[in-house]
Amino acid sequence: MTRNSDTAPIDSFSDCHAGIVTHLKALDQLPALLEPAMQARRIAAESVRFFRSVIFEHHGDEERELFPIVLANAAAGEEKSRVQAIVDRLVHEHRHLESVWSKLEPELGAVATGGPANVDVSLLQQLVLNYQAHAKYEEDVFLPLAQTILSRQDEHLAALGLRLHMRHKPLVAMPF
Repeated sequence: MTRNSDTAPIDSFSDCHAGIVTHLKALDQLPALLEPAMQARRIAAESVRFFRSVIFEHHGDEERELFPIVLANAAAGEEKSRVQAIVDRLVHEHRHLESVWSKLEPELGAVATGGPANVDVSLLQQLVLNYQAHAKYEEDVFLPLAQTILSRQDEHLAALGLRLHMRHKPLVAMPF
């Protein structure tokens, strides 16, 4: 289409408006995109806080308090060997999970503060799956055995063992 020199200035304004409208349509999508971005920042910030203040402390409580009490009260022989093998496995898993976390923490810290979202997704998924498996093993294997062993002792020792494991209130899922 050839522009008439008389309408060229008007056509330029019209073309400009078409570009403005296109950009406004894109801008109109922004509110729908902001909520997931804010949710990602909240989850990242809460995860960084949670790992440092809860998970690492939980590992320490188990390793300093619960595991030694169960080992000390396990019957000599097969039971003590079994408990030692389980404890060795759990401690090894703690170090592995903490090592994976140490690689993810800076990336999640950046997301939490609005920085680049360069998170190693496969490593994050590995952490989640490994921790779920660790917790399931501990709940299904170690804690029932610990309960059996500690319940043979006086009530104070059994209560101590369970109190140490449950020192922190059961965690309620945060609504993100």
